[in-house]
Amino acid sequence: MRLLHTSDWHLGRTLHGVDLLDHQSAYLDHLVDVVRSESVDAVVVAGDVYDRAIPPVEAVTLLSDTLARLAEHTTVVVTSGNHDSATRLGFGAALMRDRVRVRTRVASLAEPVQVGDALVYGLPYLDPDVCRAELAPVADDGTRALLARSHEAVTTAAMARVRADAASRAVGGARPKVVVAAHAFVVGGLASESERDIRVGGVDHVPAEVFAGADYVALGHLHGPQVVTGPAGTTLRYSGSPLAYSFSEQHQTKSTVLVDLAGDVPTTTLVPAPVPRRLTDLTGTLEDLLGAAGEPHVEDWVRVTVTDVARPAELFRRVRQRFAHALVVQHRPDRPDDAHERLALVTAAADPVQVAADFVAHVTGAAPTDAERRVLRDAHEHVLAAERSA
Repeated sequence: MRLLHTSDWHLGRTLHGVDLLDHQSAYLDHLVDVVRSESVDAVVVAGDVYDRAIPPVEAVTLLSDTLARLAEHTTVVVTSGNHDSATRLGFGAALMRDRVRVRTRVASLAEPVQVGDALVYGLPYLDPDVCRAELAPVADDGTRALLARSHEAVTTAAMARVRADAASRAVGGARPKVVVAAHAFVVGGLASESERDIRVGGVDHVPAEVFAGADYVALGHLHGPQVVTGPAGTTLRYSGSPLAYSFSEQHQTKSTVLVDLAGDVPTTTLVPAPVPRRLTDLTGTLEDLLGAAGEPHVEDWVRVTVTDVARPAELFRRVRQRFAHALVVQHRPDRPDDAHERLALVTAAADPVQVAADFVAHVTGAAPTDAERRVLRDAHEHVLAAERSA
């Protein structure tokens, strides 16, 4: 029994304005080749299939073609992530009853896909504001008490349903192998700059112990491939994204996870993904970078930081003439540490509320009060709610 675990395709994403669809297509060609060569029984895609709720037409076409090609050789289980619109991604799921199974609805998260002697449960991204009522247990009088407003609470409730269903399918006291696909920030995982913040109520983490009872947990959301320490008998792993989506990911080895469930403990092998173009940071004087120091990187995607004390004339033109794939060009004079203006780097992984709080402190000279922080957080979560309903 062999699975191929992948996630965070982010179809339709750009990198500093550069269209990545051709490179994403090359990865998906590679994925189909691996399925063929490794006799894979199922492909599990753990969320963030698209990069935004309303993806470009070309991204939709690429996904459709890829699922059709994969279904010629294997079963495919796809779940939705926080970047996806569960409704749009799940359109037609009820019609896909053969080799493509799309899991985007909370109501069906405890309905496994049977693959050989394993049960594959696909958990869509569980937004606490959306799921805390639906996942709440029903009291004797038929009412539901809302779950706590946290990712831990809703994921715990979802896994309780999964364990109950798996137990009901045990034969002669022996339950099948259980695989869970989940899109979440599990405690112990290392983030990159390019993952979208998923804090709700100031909380974004889910303890690994929540997934007890599963044999293998195919995680999505974090872009770096990594193992997360979990409860005994449970293997948790992020496959990571197939491409680098920020310069913070330039040293990651992008891969897909080949999972063998034949033994008592799942074994995993990382299959390296193709690298369309390297990402490289280049720092130095313009003269050095235009000379020998830059020679090995003229074909890379580069972020160029020029350290000349005075800004060189025609900086951008001269850099782009040397590095055709320069994505970022910046001038930061090389001065003593105490001469630098200390600015915090704002990335997609930063807490938007903290960014706003830092701005308030910068403008007013005083950190926001607790009441002001509540206003900032309420405003942020109002915007998130509006995006979900778009």
